[in-house]
Amino acid sequence: MNGRLLKWQAKSMKAGAVSRITVRQQLAYKTDFAMRAIFLLVILYVFTQLWSAAYEGDSERVISGFTLKQIVWYLVFTEALTMAVPSLCLRIEEEVKNGDIAIRLIRPLSYVGYHYISYIAESVFRFAVHLVVGSLIAWTFVGAPSFGLGWLGFLSLSLGSLTLAFLLNAAVALTAFWVEETRGMEFVLQKLQFTVGGMLLPIDLMPEWLQRVCAWLPFQAVLYFSARTAVNYEHAPMLQQFAIQAAWISIMAAVVIFIYRRGVAKLHVNGG
Repeated sequence: MNGRLLKWQAKSMKAGAVSRITVRQQLAYKTDFAMRAIFLLVILYVFTQLWSAAYEGDSERVISGFTLKQIVWYLVFTEALTMAVPSLCLRIEEEVKNGDIAIRLIRPLSYVGYHYISYIAESVFRFAVHLVVGSLIAWTFVGAPSFGLGWLGFLSLSLGSLTLAFLLNAAVALTAFWVEETRGMEFVLQKLQFTVGGMLLPIDLMPEWLQRVCAWLPFQAVLYFSARTAVNYEHAPMLQQFAIQAAWISIMAAVVIFIYRRGVAKLHVNGG
């Protein structure tokens, strides 16, 4: 029992160290954060104006279960989650190309585990910053959020959202063991999340046939579940959403492990 506890403590210390290093690295790039914040403000301002026109300025009007205020805050949540995600494909590509992966593989922390901890630490930090910045626009144009338990549901689902986003990106990024260039596939993955993932438009507003397609894809569990729960908690099937999210995390974890094991067995390190 003591041996297991010591191993758990050792793993926790390693994870904590990776998280602290990641956050410190992010704090060093203040200009990058400023540019991201400005970009987010511009994007949300544009979308706020578009949706205001669609609702004809009527804050009481309801379209497919969403008021103007709910739509704008929904966009804040999806944009904050989307912009929180770092480019995992770029990192693993560079490690394979310059040979750094040889060092990563022999460290006392699993390769995928290391990237997951670093990814989550950076994503949570970015997410908090972008949520604050995005809230400035929404608060200014449609008023303060009044979602009650929606905040709890949103935060509860967000960790699963970021975890599933990592696994989807890792499944693409780890193909660098074979093809090295993965950014084309990453581009396709991002666009799927933007569209059928419900980033730009809640799935409820899509045609019925497309809603049925989205229900069989993992992308809704990355953005749509969390954001919709935040703005419409009373009608959100929480248990069902948690179950779907957990199922996709399990499936994608198995896929990532399979790709990683096959990739390591065939890996040819360039340089280093």
